[in-house]
Amino acid sequence: MARMFRVLGFFTLVIALMSFAGDMWEMSLLFFIQAAVFFLFGYLKFTERTYLFMFWGYMIIAFLGFTYWSVFEMGLPF
Repeated sequence: MARMFRVLGFFTLVIALMSFAGDMWEMSLLFFIQAAVFFLFGYLKFTERTYLFMFWGYMIIAFLGFTYWSVFEMGLPF
């Protein structure tokens, strides 16, 4: 499971680099921070259960943040 956090770190780093190249500074900063956290968690020796709890916590926070932003901050499309 620790290896999967390093894989998540790699993919978030790729997304951060692509958004940085596309002049999306806020998105690239967010994904650089996520990549650093994923790499850090990937090299710590947690148990399998701890990694699953951290992943589910991350998913809940990410989905709630995405839902809040898309409903309340982006506005209506018309």
